[in-house]
Amino acid sequence: MTMKRNATAVWQGSIKEGTGNITTQSTTLNNTQYSFNSRFAEGVGTNPEELIAAAHAGCFTMKLSANLTEAGFTADRLETKCDINLDPSKGEIVESHLTLTASVPGLSQDKFDELVADAEKNCPISKLLNTTITVDATLA
Repeated sequence: MTMKRNATAVWQGSIKEGTGNITTQSTTLNNTQYSFNSRFAEGVGTNPEELIAAAHAGCFTMKLSANLTEAGFTADRLETKCDINLDPSKGEIVESHLTLTASVPGLSQDKFDELVADAEKNCPISKLLNTTITVDATLA
């Protein structure tokens, strides 16, 4: 059985002067503003790349947690930051870079590296993205 999730985007006006809003199925985002300035400058609101970064950070972290659990470990803390790099001249996302700091009692560096590599490759958002994905991972 497949799961379905959705979000709705509404845009009004031209690309530079127009505005939009995004609402997610859960309503965590509810008519959240986005615009040309929030995407390409420092305007108020969200943007697609920020939302992709949130999705990738969350998905990767959950996949790593699942890998750890399956291997018999429980993380005290996993913190992942995702930087999405958009090349406006190409009109494409050219990289998703994950920075992970992890605290996992009893886990060796080799096993940590193995589980991180699997999460990087196999989280559903990584599989969806058609770009370079890199990870800097620190086991504290």
